[in-house]
Amino acid sequence: MSKSKSIDKRKLPAYSIPEAAHYLNIPGSTLRSWVCGDHNMQSVIKLDDKNNYPVALSFLNLVEAYVLVSLTKDRKVRLQEVRKALTYVKNKFGYERPLIDQQFQTDGVYVFIEKYGQLINASEQGQIAMKSIIEEFLSRIDRDKHGLPIKLYPITYKSNKAKQPIVIDPNISFGRPILKGTGIPTSILADRFKAGDSFAELAEDYGRTSEEIEEAIRCELAA
Repeated sequence: MSKSKSIDKRKLPAYSIPEAAHYLNIPGSTLRSWVCGDHNMQSVIKLDDKNNYPVALSFLNLVEAYVLVSLTKDRKVRLQEVRKALTYVKNKFGYERPLIDQQFQTDGVYVFIEKYGQLINASEQGQIAMKSIIEEFLSRIDRDKHGLPIKLYPITYKSNKAKQPIVIDPNISFGRPILKGTGIPTSILADRFKAGDSFAELAEDYGRTSEEIEEAIRCELAA
């Protein structure tokens, strides 16, 4: 008997638009326009499963949206302008999925900023600031030997460049955020907190710091 091909969980539809938007801390309407298009404009992110209804993002789609957040963070730029810059980078380097291509983290970022800067007439100082933002976001993605994302460390309330303490891994807890190193979903911690447990009590129970517990709960309860 021939062995069946293993399913790549990273490509399975796993996150509804409201859920993914919550993890990314962006409006659901923004994410929907990225994956479904808006006002006769094509989508920026192509869903791994286009036939799923209601619309659901895969883990790779979630990471693509996460990178897109880094590209547009604090910049009031129209979606079609971002699309132009991404298309330019894709054609220049031959990226199939430029938002998650490992090479984008090196050569692609510089070219994107150059093109993006022209589109928004950004100053050199602005481009340097943008590069710093993008690099921080990209540093929060772990990749396999082929360069594809395997883990995402989302930005949380007290975020810094360290990959902690929350991680999204498609192979653990159905891809829901967990407290790194425990496998405990952040939703469980949030439920216990809402039931009356303090940060200190939860930290003692799970052998983590109060700050890590606080970050995990903020990941679930942030507006």
